[in-house]
Amino acid sequence: MKTSDFYYELPKELIAQYPSTQRDASALMVIHRITGLTEHKHFYDIVDYLQPGDCLVFNDSKVIRARLLGKKQTGAKIEILLIKQIEKKHWQALIKPLKRLKENDIITIEQDFSVKLLQKEAQGTCLVELMGTSDSLAQIERYGKIPLPPYIEDDESKYDRYQTIYAKTPGSVAAPTAGLHFSEELLAKIKEKNVSQAFLTLHVGIDTFRPVKEDRVENHKMHTEYYHISQENADLINETKSHGKRIIPVGTTAMRTLEGCMQKYGRIKAVADSTDIYIYPPYEFKIADALITNFHLPQSTLLMLVSAFYDREKLLAAYRQAIEHQYRFFSFGDAMFLHS
Repeated sequence: MKTSDFYYELPKELIAQYPSTQRDASALMVIHRITGLTEHKHFYDIVDYLQPGDCLVFNDSKVIRARLLGKKQTGAKIEILLIKQIEKKHWQALIKPLKRLKENDIITIEQDFSVKLLQKEAQGTCLVELMGTSDSLAQIERYGKIPLPPYIEDDESKYDRYQTIYAKTPGSVAAPTAGLHFSEELLAKIKEKNVSQAFLTLHVGIDTFRPVKEDRVENHKMHTEYYHISQENADLINETKSHGKRIIPVGTTAMRTLEGCMQKYGRIKAVADSTDIYIYPPYEFKIADALITNFHLPQSTLLMLVSAFYDREKLLAAYRQAIEHQYRFFSFGDAMFLHS
């Protein structure tokens, strides 16, 4: 399958620069996968489409302030994006401009915090060491910036809304954005309907930023991402499935975690592991029955995953309809609920 098969034209003005005023008031496209019926709602209406006994599965990973702005000894400005913790003070990172640097160069972030370039790696990544007098995660939170996607203008006033209200486990460099639409009030209404809520952690990594550059979809390689599922949550998900009720991942990261776990273990297991699962059509889903997701970039692995869950041509037709209805796209944009 060609990567170009997942291309669509998007007017620039439909890329959401700001979140909706109210988290759960964003637009919601509801797609009935069997009939193809499409409805246009608000996100808070999703409670009407959930059934008692359903289980929503959320990714509780928290976005860290992984974007560091510093200077070389010459005064040249350097930007560092931390993308994965390797050891306590060692991280995989993206640096720009990288060609100005050589191994063992020091980038000063603040007087008590600097970054040493240890090694240049393939595909433009680097291994760096965080150098400072205190805990490195504390220094990242003190001096770093939230790494908003490159298509969103940086503004600290947006940072709080680039976290889900249930985020608790630091480690992501991008938000699991389908969860941004949930408010405390909406979660309470969902609970009242006897819909259970399970949580897992998948730290969103570099592939969120990487376009698929291969001409053929199957030639793209995914990086591994860390995930964790507790015994309590594994039991809840497995019990829901055994009772014939629906498992509904909130976002593609929750979907990838569940499917990756099923692919490896044949069930949802309490585990700390990594996954590089890459889902594109055709794919037989092993546990997900419905999906809550945002509208994704053209030719992205996320769009490919959703196409595998629904149907590529029907999904692109739904995207064209969303454009006609002036839906807002990408991280701060509107949402879609695909269900049977």
